[in-house]
Amino acid sequence: MLEPKFLLTLCGIYNLGFAVFHLFFWRIFKWKEDLASLTHVNRSVMQILNLRLTYMFLVMAYVSFVFQPELTMTKLGQTLLIAFSVFWFMRTVEQVVFFGLKHKVSNGMTVLFFIGGVLHLLPVF
Repeated sequence: MLEPKFLLTLCGIYNLGFAVFHLFFWRIFKWKEDLASLTHVNRSVMQILNLRLTYMFLVMAYVSFVFQPELTMTKLGQTLLIAFSVFWFMRTVEQVVFFGLKHKVSNGMTVLFFIGGVLHLLPVF
């Protein structure tokens, strides 16, 4: 079995990767042009939600890197890991509901989100 410290380091890297990925949404999805068709409120909400989600990924990464013993040895830490895991499992379901399974990229993202759910759950056991 993999050591919890190693798994939590992987969790930190995983979340850090998604934080960086989300910071590139403006470029990847051409948000300057594409979001221009939305109302000012909806355009702002989209960008704010993305920035807050990026912040949460950074928090999840920080906690995974810095509080490894606390995450595995305390009820609060285990609860956080389960919550992080549920976040990624729910994101897996949302990927299928909103994007379907018809495209390779969507399928890849579905698998990646599922891996995140498993990765955050393993250190609890």
